Amino acid sequence: MNKMVVSGKRKTSIAKATISDGSGVVLINKKPFSHFSELQQLELREPLIIAEEVLGELDFDISVNVKSGGIASRIEAARLAIARAIAKFKKSENLKGAYLAYDRNILIADTRRKEACKPDDSKARAKRQSSKR
Repeated sequence: MNKMVVSGKRKTSIAKATISDGSGVVLINKKPFSHFSELQQLELREPLIIAEEVLGELDFDISVNVKSGGIASRIEAARLAIARAIAKFKKSENLKGAYLAYDRNILIADTRRKEACKPDDSKARAKRQSSKR
């Protein structure tokens, strides 16, 4: 039995996807897709739909464990982990090319983070006002 663990990050969310031979079952935090909203389901299924178009039948099971962050960043981290897991498990250059042609962020993490607040200021970029005229 072939098994692999791949991770994906978005903001502060961390997703670990475990992929193994199977029948195409995908679970996120031990829950099926039906527990998520329709838009979240579409976002999570994107890598699976592309893989099915390129490879044909999905003959693997994926279990994703996602921690911390908000709902949107958890979904994006899980999507990244699923896509990376499938690409690494199947070792198909056609699949990688299809992912990158569809959306670059499906395989490559978005490294943007919240900018830190500066000393003596209330926000990251806002400066104290002065009334010098």
